Amino acid sequence: LSLFSPSSLFDNMKITIASLAALFVATEAFHTAPIGRTSTRINMIVKGDEKASEKVAKVFEGKPAENSEFDALVKANFPGAISNKQLATKVVSVLEGKGYTPGNTLLATSLCADELARVLEDDFVKVYGNNFNLGGLSGFPFAGNTGFGAMAAHVPDDGYCLLVHGPHVGITKDGLIGKVERPGIALVDTCCGSAIAASKYLKGITDGGAKITTKLQSFSDFQQGAVQELILPFGKRLNDCEDRMKELPYALYDSQDILVRDIINTGAGGIKKGLALLGGIQINTGPDTLDYFHPLRFDLYDENGKVVDD
Repeated sequence: LSLFSPSSLFDNMKITIASLAALFVATEAFHTAPIGRTSTRINMIVKGDEKASEKVAKVFEGKPAENSEFDALVKANFPGAISNKQLATKVVSVLEGKGYTPGNTLLATSLCADELARVLEDDFVKVYGNNFNLGGLSGFPFAGNTGFGAMAAHVPDDGYCLLVHGPHVGITKDGLIGKVERPGIALVDTCCGSAIAASKYLKGITDGGAKITTKLQSFSDFQQGAVQELILPFGKRLNDCEDRMKELPYALYDSQDILVRDIINTGAGGIKKGLALLGGIQINTGPDTLDYFHPLRFDLYDENGKVVDD
């Protein structure tokens, strides 16, 4: 027994055939490209003739002016730190001299999921275009080898990658580390929340107060579980330091530095003309001051995955 009349059945068949044709066209977009360094058409790359050094000068227009008193406060707590403005200007200048341009460079980042981590990311996005995200909680490179391989395939032919990574930490206008003022929120909030939670987990183990549990790591919070495991080797270091909140991001960085460089070495065959690795500590501040960064690594890799300059 048919629920359709002959005419309506014919009309339905026309719709079905049209739908299948549309589906076939749509699935063409998902065909896997041949393995190798194939041409890339992707809107992540900024077009135009404007130099990176010209772009970076415009990035900080309208942002808070540098505050000498607060600058001294940040650098007293984090010797070696420089403002994001100084960082971006220096990095862009060096890379421009090495042939990195907005038109041939893909930006990749491994930074925390926190919206405050987007500040540094956005500064570089305005120069090099949309970024490929490799990171997750606390800045760990959760995209791993698969993510790096996908990212490398998106770098323009005869182009470069700038990879920026690191954990972050907050500092208030009064110099309290591990806290930060956030726009529109009266409460002075923790920063980085994931890192501090992992630190408390670790302290519970080293101090002997951790509860025994049969609960396994769950998928719904596996990133935080991984952060807690990756910080375990630094228990004694954090217990022995003078300021746990100040030392915490450096312990996290040391763990991430090993992971990121291992991922790069594993995927070195996918590097095209070169890769620049910028690693360090993001220092987030309130809405009325510039953010800072403590650069701890700035390596340049050649097309063979070898460090040629650091």
